[in-house]
Amino acid sequence: MPAMLPRYLILVRHSDVDLVPGKPSHEWRLSAHGRARCRAFAPKLQPYRPTMFITSLEPKAAETGQIMAETIGVPWQTAVNLHEHERHTIPYYDRLEDFHAVVEQLFLRPDDLVLGEETAVQASARFAAAVRAVLTAHPVGNPVIVTHGTVISLFVHRYNPQLAPIAFWRQLTLPAAIILSRPDFCFITQVTP
Repeated sequence: MPAMLPRYLILVRHSDVDLVPGKPSHEWRLSAHGRARCRAFAPKLQPYRPTMFITSLEPKAAETGQIMAETIGVPWQTAVNLHEHERHTIPYYDRLEDFHAVVEQLFLRPDDLVLGEETAVQASARFAAAVRAVLTAHPVGNPVIVTHGTVISLFVHRYNPQLAPIAFWRQLTLPAAIILSRPDFCFITQVTP
């Protein structure tokens, strides 16, 4: 009897974007550099045998997934509730340090509404339910979910509490892939460009 191949859940953070002050971040698109990084990065996922890319509806995630899927020749589609922590009403931060400080409060006070329209607990539950829906819809193979840094960090921490969410979030690159085992979602490794 042949050995069973390991099964993975691959979470990909979207690639580099064009920052547009005054335009909500959930509407940002990939930069030319971000698109090139997607094409170069996609082959690095092939050891994990990706079978399909499912992306958030946000343009930066959808573009990342489409480019990467087309690069390695697998299908892609969008799905609901894979979006970033809902923060449509926050201002644009000119200084990255200020943005980081605000996002860190989300992780430090997960039950409190400290940033945007969702608490960390709410965002984590919504995203985890969306991941389960994707896996139910695609029970065979190793799906790639292309999404966003905060919800990836919340999801990984949910199943791997030994990984500090702030440190994990801060070190995510654009793009980055997190490889988790299935069905327990244990952290295996991170793949970077």
